[in-house]
Amino acid sequence: MKRYRLLAVAGIGIVAVLVGVLMFGNLNGNLVYYLTPAEAIAKHADYPDGRRFQLGGFVRPGSVAHTPEGLRFVVSSDVKPGSPAVPVLHNGPLAQLFQPGIGVIVEGSWRDGQFDSDTMIVKHDENYRPPATPAPAPSGGDSR
Repeated sequence: MKRYRLLAVAGIGIVAVLVGVLMFGNLNGNLVYYLTPAEAIAKHADYPDGRRFQLGGFVRPGSVAHTPEGLRFVVSSDVKPGSPAVPVLHNGPLAQLFQPGIGVIVEGSWRDGQFDSDTMIVKHDENYRPPATPAPAPSGGDSR
């Protein structure tokens, strides 16, 4: 009886380890990280031209320009002047909430000293504000 109990405990232990490995073993490979502009500049050699990664930061006010090549803007670590920044050329769909000063994550690769992206995610807060509804027009009719 002790022998079967020992085998059952060992079997349950092996099953628990296998379930743990299957559930959590590949978790790190599925997490998605992004680099800040300062990290992207520092690790430029680790990401040669063509190797994709995600870059996150704030769209620098005054840097957004529509060009024939795509949308050009600068992503910086902070909205303050002088913070590390990376020039971006975006060739994908534009996020609906995209605007200068907002947090953005772009995915792409280095090309000739600039970051070429084709995917954009805009960071926003959790506060929902419905669109403003126009005030009803006053009725100009005579009520007799």
